[in-house]
Amino acid sequence: MDQRESGLVVLADPTRARILRLIRDAEGGRELVGRLADALALRQPTVSHHMKALLAEGVVAREPDGRRVWYSIAPDHAERVDALLGAPALAPSTEPDIDRIVADLAVRYRGTFSPETVREQVRESYDLLTQGSASPLIASRTAAFATARLDALARVQSPHRDRPEVLFVCVQNAGRSQLAAGILKQLAGDRVVVRTAGSAPAAEVRASIVQALDEIGVSLGGEFPKPLTDEVVRAADVVVTMGCGDACPVYPGRRYLDWDLEDPVGKSPETVRAIRDDIESRVRGLLTELVDH
Repeated sequence: MDQRESGLVVLADPTRARILRLIRDAEGGRELVGRLADALALRQPTVSHHMKALLAEGVVAREPDGRRVWYSIAPDHAERVDALLGAPALAPSTEPDIDRIVADLAVRYRGTFSPETVREQVRESYDLLTQGSASPLIASRTAAFATARLDALARVQSPHRDRPEVLFVCVQNAGRSQLAAGILKQLAGDRVVVRTAGSAPAAEVRASIVQALDEIGVSLGGEFPKPLTDEVVRAADVVVTMGCGDACPVYPGRRYLDWDLEDPVGKSPETVRAIRDDIESRVRGLLTELVDH
């Protein structure tokens, strides 16, 4: 077990997990022992004991400031701490103009879906994206998510499919599925429809994933984690799952693949690159099967 993995054993203690959450969500991302003690209703020596354990394992960083000492999350552990604690709280965003989004999409799908269907999809998409936490860029993401779902629904209802469609599913839709989708889009262009989803989506695609793709010339553009919904599964010809267990519904007539891949969360850049290259090899093989046969 490497230092970063062993260090996070300290999170098994619920008090330490609460301390890390308070530090992470504090203004400036740092806190003092005294303020932590007040927030937790604990004695300062008790908090100091926990801080020593966290510091010894490298999970937090110590910053002396005169007679005070500030503590922050160590950069090397920030991504995994987020994964274990959950996404940090985001500032409340302005309520999106649902009526405007519905009106625009009603024009786009005129003759395919009624305005009522469009509104239902937009409202449900908004509710799914904001379930459990506030999503950034919520209005544009609601429109994009609703569009993807309406496209998938139209594909389900159409008897003619001119291109194969692949759906990549992982737990948070922030790592493996985004790597696979980005690479397949780059290789296939318009020859394949590519979608992604997560059984428990995160707030953002992980920075390490964006960097790993950028290194090989692949841009994720405006992609973001999206919840797994029924219509995207039904629209797919091939469903590729990556560590999400039985979360994906099974429908006849679809091909299901389960790729056993290491989770890139909290891993070193070298490990993330190895996972990326493994995924690329699998994607290239899948693309050959889809368009060259």
